[in-house]
Amino acid sequence: MTDYAVVIPTLVRDTLADCLAALAAATGPRPEQILVVDDRPGPAPDPAALAHPLSVLGDLRERTVVLHSGGRGPAAARNTGLRGVTAPWVAFLDDDVQVGPHWCAQLAEDLAEASPDTAGVQGVIAVPLPGERRPTDWERGTAGLAQARWITADMAYRTDALKYVGGFDERFRRAFREDADLALRVLDAGWRIRQGRRTTRHPVRPASRWVSLHAQRGNADDALMRRLHGPDWWERAYAPRGRLRSHLAVTAAGAAACLLAAAGYRRPAAACAAGWAVGTGEFAWARIAPGPRTREEVVTMLATSALIPPAATWYWLGGRWRHRSAPAWPEVAS
Repeated sequence: MTDYAVVIPTLVRDTLADCLAALAAATGPRPEQILVVDDRPGPAPDPAALAHPLSVLGDLRERTVVLHSGGRGPAAARNTGLRGVTAPWVAFLDDDVQVGPHWCAQLAEDLAEASPDTAGVQGVIAVPLPGERRPTDWERGTAGLAQARWITADMAYRTDALKYVGGFDERFRRAFREDADLALRVLDAGWRIRQGRRTTRHPVRPASRWVSLHAQRGNADDALMRRLHGPDWWERAYAPRGRLRSHLAVTAAGAAACLLAAAGYRRPAAACAAGWAVGTGEFAWARIAPGPRTREEVVTMLATSALIPPAATWYWLGGRWRHRSAPAWPEVAS
């Protein structure tokens, strides 16, 4: 059966209208339901902000339901949508993507080709980058989504499989790792997940120059993943390990330099300070070298490269402590 619903969690960003317009324009079998889950905080967010995005749906508007999840994060928002799904398949889209012109037809083909033991079929994500210059650090980071496994920017699952494993773990409050956690639980339950052929465009959205610093909150989610899936979860989820180990070392060197200097141990303090400087400089250059090297980009990379290691360390240690006794997400069937 290839009947499907679409669930889109949203904070009603400007990108939502483009997302819904692309879905309405896509050729092929139409979704049985579209569940737009408004995750803005508060019991009754202003509905007027949704008027324009919903108007672009055309004849799909009558199949669309707006639900509210109270600002509890994308995992909880997707669960809110999942509870309203009656179709055998549910396709999750992020509100900042644009499906391809033949997405509905390609999705139907992906689902029709899924074997009985296949619980999920992932879409192909394309991230457009500027052609006239080198991409920035933020643009390169977004481009990495094209290689990521199981991301819910475009991910279809059997509804029954999701309900069997209990849906998304709502302890993941950010749009980070909740998709990998779900996929690992689906695989552990004996299902398969395969790559489909449908395509979805993920533009690089505008972001603050401090976006890479704010992203360090994800280290707390990595700590939760380690607690739930063990120390080898990185390999099982095909997730890049990043620079956490070097961030911990650089932060330790900087902290040691400050403590030793305060205690009057000048030479050891200088040695630790040199280690901090070398580590920070290497990290900054690794981010500056492949980029456009404009004045603004270089200044941003220098500032954030000094701040990211202690931020990453803070969130990692905080996550390890906060989730030190976190129980595994139980299966609904157990």
